[in-house]
Amino acid sequence: MDLLADAILIVHFGFVAFVVGGFVLVLAGAALGWGWVRNPVFRYLHLAAIAFVALEALAGIACPLTVWEDALRRASPGGPGFVGRWIGRVLYYGFPEWVFTAVYVLFALAVAATLKWIPPRKRPARSAAARDGGAENRLSSNGQP
Repeated sequence: MDLLADAILIVHFGFVAFVVGGFVLVLAGAALGWGWVRNPVFRYLHLAAIAFVALEALAGIACPLTVWEDALRRASPGGPGFVGRWIGRVLYYGFPEWVFTAVYVLFALAVAATLKWIPPRKRPARSAAARDGGAENRLSSNGQP
């Protein structure tokens, strides 16, 4: 059970790293001219991740990853191992719930603001050749397929 709880904790840490690190990378990437930080898939997934957390907090719903990890820890006699102790220290703090809710909502608003200030790139319009599968490239020199 401890191993599964540690695995959930590592996934949880990865999610938090994506949300927080993604924000930092968007800001740094905009300043440094990194084109990949304007990738619309990355940017909208990033916004969806923190929006989910903020809405969950506003609704008073506990994070499912935390709930699952806690349940596994209670069912196990051992307690967290080395990885679980250290990652847990990074993720969990003893603040009141309203503090977390406020932080999540403000962070979600900041991520949403980056969509305006550092907009994702628009997908280029597809050419007629790309839409028809490049048919002109399949024609022989006399115009016959």
